[in-house]
Amino acid sequence: MSSSVIATPSNGKTQSRQGASLWNRFKPVLWLAPFVLFFYLFQLAPMVWVFFNSFQYDGEFSLDNYLEVFDSSFMIQAFSNSIWLSVWSSVIGLAIAALLVSSLRRVDSRLRDGVIAFTNMSSNFAGVPLAFAFIIILGVNGAVTLLLKQYGLIEGFNLYGKWGLLVIYIYFQIPLGVLLLYPAFDALQDDWQSASALLGAKTHQYWTQVALPVLSPALLGTFIILIANAMGAYASVYALTTGNYNVITVRIASLVSGDLFLEPNLAAAISLILMAILAFITVINQWLLSRSYHASK
Repeated sequence: MSSSVIATPSNGKTQSRQGASLWNRFKPVLWLAPFVLFFYLFQLAPMVWVFFNSFQYDGEFSLDNYLEVFDSSFMIQAFSNSIWLSVWSSVIGLAIAALLVSSLRRVDSRLRDGVIAFTNMSSNFAGVPLAFAFIIILGVNGAVTLLLKQYGLIEGFNLYGKWGLLVIYIYFQIPLGVLLLYPAFDALQDDWQSASALLGAKTHQYWTQVALPVLSPALLGTFIILIANAMGAYASVYALTTGNYNVITVRIASLVSGDLFLEPNLAAAISLILMAILAFITVINQWLLSRSYHASK
C-alpha cells in the first residue's frame, strides 16, 4: 500500500516531463504556422491559380495560350527586350559591384561600414521614386542632361528608350551586387596576394589565376540573381515609360489591368513561362552557391 503511494508522485513527474518534452517539440511548429499560412496565401495559392488558368482557353483545357505567346512576335520582342536589359545590366552592375567590394576591403572599417549602410539603403530606392529621380537628373530637361549638352559631350540622350532604361537597371543592380558579393570576398586571404608577389606574380596574374577562380562561383551566382532581379522589374519601367516600352512585366500587367483587352489566362501563361525561367535560374544559383561554399572551405 505504501509502495503504491510512493510511486504516484514519481509517475506524475514523469508524465509532466513527457508533456513538457512534447510541448517543447511542437512549439517551433506553432511558431512556424503563421509563416506557413502566409506562404500558402501569397505564394503557393497564386502559383496554383496561375498554373491552372494558364491552360484555360475559352472555358476549355488547352495549350492555345502558350501557342499564342510563342506565335506572337510582340510577345517574343517583350521577352527579348527583358532578357537584353537583364543580361547587360547584370554584366555591368556586377563588374562595378565587384570593383567596389574589392576596394572596400582596403579602406578603414568606419568608411566601409558607412558605404555598406548607404548601399543597403539605396538598394531599397526603386520603383516610382527612382523613375522620378532619373527624370529630374537625366530626363529631356534634366540637370545632368542639360549640363552635358552645354559642354557638347552628348547630342541627345533618350531616357525613355532602351539605353535610358539600361542606365536605370544598372543603378538598382549595383547595390544588390555589392550586398551579395561583400561576404564572398572574405574567402580571399590577404596573405595570398603577398605570397603571389613573392613568387613573382603581377597583380593581374594574382586576380586571373588565384582570386577569380575562388570567386567565380559567387560571381556567377550573383550574376544569376541580378538577372532574376532585372527580369522581374516593373514599377520603375512603367513609371518611366508609362508602358510604352515592351518588356514582359509590362505586358503581363496590361493583360490583367488594361482598359481594352483583359486576358488573364494569357497573362497566366506568360507568367508561368517567366516563373519557369526564374526557377531555372534559382536552381543554377543554388548549385553555384554550394560550389562557392565548398571553395571557401
